Amino acid sequence: MVDATQRSSIKVLMLPWLAHGHISPFLELAKKLTQRNFHIFLCSSPVNLNSIKPKLLSHPTFSISIQLVELHLPSLPDLPPQKHTTKGLPPHLMHTLMKAMDMASSDFSKILETLKPDLVIHDFYPLWVPDLASSLNIPHIAFLTNGATMMCFGTHHVKNINKDDEFPFPEICSDAYIKKFTQMIQTSTKDGGSKALRLYETSCNIILIKSFRELEGKYMDFLSDSFGKKVLPVGPLVPESVHDDEGMDIINWLDKKEKSSTVFVSFGSESYLSKEDMEEVAHGLELSNVNFIWVVRFPEGEKIKLEDALPQGFLERVRERGMVVENWAPQMKILEHSSIGGFVSHCGWSSFMESMKFGVPIIAVPIQFDQPFNARLAAVSGVGLEVKRDENWKLERENIAKVIKDVVVEKTGQDIRRKVEEMSQHIKTKADEDVEFVVKQLLQVCGM
Repeated sequence: MVDATQRSSIKVLMLPWLAHGHISPFLELAKKLTQRNFHIFLCSSPVNLNSIKPKLLSHPTFSISIQLVELHLPSLPDLPPQKHTTKGLPPHLMHTLMKAMDMASSDFSKILETLKPDLVIHDFYPLWVPDLASSLNIPHIAFLTNGATMMCFGTHHVKNINKDDEFPFPEICSDAYIKKFTQMIQTSTKDGGSKALRLYETSCNIILIKSFRELEGKYMDFLSDSFGKKVLPVGPLVPESVHDDEGMDIINWLDKKEKSSTVFVSFGSESYLSKEDMEEVAHGLELSNVNFIWVVRFPEGEKIKLEDALPQGFLERVRERGMVVENWAPQMKILEHSSIGGFVSHCGWSSFMESMKFGVPIIAVPIQFDQPFNARLAAVSGVGLEVKRDENWKLERENIAKVIKDVVVEKTGQDIRRKVEEMSQHIKTKADEDVEFVVKQLLQVCGM
């Protein structure tokens, strides 16, 4: 193969879904590729691009080799341009956002004709990308920004919708959410589930996935067999830590705590606990007697005073060993701190990958989407424990306290800490190998 510095630059147009949890891994993959003589056009709505511009402008290399391309969605009555993102979007407008994305195909077609990229790398949505790219003889590759487990479940059930074939990985889903997700898949199949699978089946030769084989190898193999394509991991794609002064009050507080004595508690930027569950988490943290940093967020338009959201007197009772922060904290700085011994997490895939990179055991409290599957994966792969909910999907404080103590304090946590440290070491030593192999495959797809 020709050395990257000797061949001409490959032009890649990327189109992620309109969510930060999707745009971020596309951007991190873009950075990896630009270091290997690829030129990237990252396409999204203006409101999303505005949020990542500062990150690129602060880096002279990336600001040249990664160009931001605006995709203009139609402005619908209840969806003006500032809402062309999932961030802060009320749940009832999600379908409207998808509809607006569906209506942006002509604008994307013009972008393709203007830029004439060598390759398109796209997300699970919109579904029209493969056909548009193919019509211009441009190869296209699907990129899974979530883990393989829920994709296995969804693929199996769509392909076996009228059959009784058992799901081959029962360990990653309980009966409760087999029923819940099967209903969801049956509904989505009526309006495009099989079309969504076609998006992966038509991907040129390979499918990329934000993961690594030591964690999800057998699930990737299942997807490879299902789609008739190689499913190739590109690693966890965790952004580099930023060494600035943001959140230094938290870091200074952590500096005073013993090694692995503290849990970080955060449920992501787009998942929210009910008021009842929030109270149970508070009581669970109090009962555990473990140090904690808890980032509390409320849905847009539903903000209430912190004191009103938490049990009466909670903040006063835990003030010596607990810190409650509203809205935001420097998650990666916290996770890589030596005093962190566990991550009480919703198990969003990006948070899961950050936990693996920094060697932090997961205390899984899934809320929605793929999170229950990721939580089970944490447990069955030995990198965490799941806080089980009751039959009504409610959290119980005693369970929360027990799992926190099992991971951070008790001997049962030793194997988990050892396993997650193995994963962390693998990422440090082998992630670049995965990317190098993917680059070779991308060049083949582009006929290089």
